[in-house]
Amino acid sequence: MASAQSQEDQVLEEETSFVRILTLNRPRQLNALSAQMISRLLELFQRYETDSNVKLLILKGKGRAFCAGGDVAAVVRGINEGAKFFSKEFILNYLMATYTKPQVSILNGIVMGGGAGVSIHGRFRVATENSVFAMPETALGLFPDIGASYFLSRLPGFFGEYVGLTGARLDGAEMRACGLATHFVPSSRLALLEEALYKVNSSDPAVISAVIDKFSLEPYLKDHSAYHWRARAPTEQMLGFLMPFSP
Repeated sequence: MASAQSQEDQVLEEETSFVRILTLNRPRQLNALSAQMISRLLELFQRYETDSNVKLLILKGKGRAFCAGGDVAAVVRGINEGAKFFSKEFILNYLMATYTKPQVSILNGIVMGGGAGVSIHGRFRVATENSVFAMPETALGLFPDIGASYFLSRLPGFFGEYVGLTGARLDGAEMRACGLATHFVPSSRLALLEEALYKVNSSDPAVISAVIDKFSLEPYLKDHSAYHWRARAPTEQMLGFLMPFSP
């Protein structure tokens, strides 16, 4: 139960010189976002923005997931609080998208729904071979929210529309290829990457990107990846089964 943990327990905070590390800490729930987590993240991001001693934020998840999305079960149980949950979540998404300091999200595991909302809007998104991205809302009878219509519509071709409409799962290589991830770092090198980022004393995106580049590689995109469709066939064919017949 989300209430069994305090806000501080659900989002762990570490300080290293000019860097703040936030860890989503509900591993048994795949770090699904609770109301407490959203409130805590919102509080911390607002505080850091005016703190001159904070130059860089790192966001990651404990366990095998970065974040599997919003805690839908908890929202349903407290349906009267649902509006507040989504209101705060969307405010957090907007804050991250317009943030004045760089955010590095380490996506070493499941990244779905609300998990994309607290990462994709940030400046740097690091995928690994363990990353699994999806916007599964359509399977629940909903639509991709958390600002997904903004970042999905900017993917090459109609790939974003395909991902949003079908809930298709992407691996780390596909995330890097389409631009959802800015970098791909093997999980075996994440500890070294984090150690290097802890020493950063700058909010300059070029400086931070150069640090991540030292540990990055271009991953192999599997032959049967749906991302290849955009290059092998007209983009209209990619979603042809979803488009109305022409008169």
